Amino acid sequence: MRVLIGGGSGFVGRELTKLLKVKGHEVTIISRQPGQGQVTWTEVESAGLPECDAVVNLAGENILYPLRRWSESFRSAVFNSRINTTRTLTHFITSSQTPPRTWILLTGLACYKANVETLYTEDTEWTTFDLWSQLVKEWEEAGRLPENAAKNTGQVVIRSGVVLGRGGGAMKQMLPPFRLGLGGRLGSGDQPFPWIHVSDLTGIIAHSLDPARGPASSRPRVFNGVAPALDTNRQFTQELARLLKRPALLPVPELVLRAALGRERAAILTQGARVAPKRTLESGYRFQYPDLTSALRQILTC
Repeated sequence: MRVLIGGGSGFVGRELTKLLKVKGHEVTIISRQPGQGQVTWTEVESAGLPECDAVVNLAGENILYPLRRWSESFRSAVFNSRINTTRTLTHFITSSQTPPRTWILLTGLACYKANVETLYTEDTEWTTFDLWSQLVKEWEEAGRLPENAAKNTGQVVIRSGVVLGRGGGAMKQMLPPFRLGLGGRLGSGDQPFPWIHVSDLTGIIAHSLDPARGPASSRPRVFNGVAPALDTNRQFTQELARLLKRPALLPVPELVLRAALGRERAAILTQGARVAPKRTLESGYRFQYPDLTSALRQILTC
């Protein structure tokens, strides 16, 4: 299968490329820079999609990038990097004479309102309630194919939790202080912490490439890209510290996070929703790392 990956040069994209190549697929990455096995966004906008059997979009500015101050321009970059790239791919899938069989869009869990009691699944109805839920709404709407195009191309939306893995994602920023014994919970620590190992996120994407796995529909199939475990930030903190044999006694107060990141970004870390991968499991996907202990041990043992 020929797979085109938007934003394929990032952490998840690199891991997905490795997995797909192991499975015998041919991968082309859409990037801002030219290179071997790559096309640029400018080339796509001028010439359309290269021939492919599936398109995956992972593109998006890192919301929690620590060196970027929260500002109106950065907020626009966060929105535009997701919505505009998605809209571009949707347009060219729709207009292609040989459309791909599958269109997969990776979004987020911000559509589920922070709540320590409610258990959300892919069946949960939702409406916008803040900046981040508005982002998910616009993002997923940008990826929706019109009905005539949806007859030829199966649509999949995967809403990802916090991605854990070696060499990138959330762990890249969290591990150094924890190794020094300077780690601790964020805010109260009681907020849900929906997470997924990068091998499972890429596994779900690969699992979703075959449009025959789901019923023909003009609406996307939605999968929650989260591990089945329902952990809190406190539980994550304690387990990471235990496996590192380090204390985790230095909590980061919410006020400090707000001062450093801005109120909107701080809320991503201090609030959370309990999210279950109901349809992901029903699809037949089997998690490699369904619990924190197995996921963190894999990350730390190299």
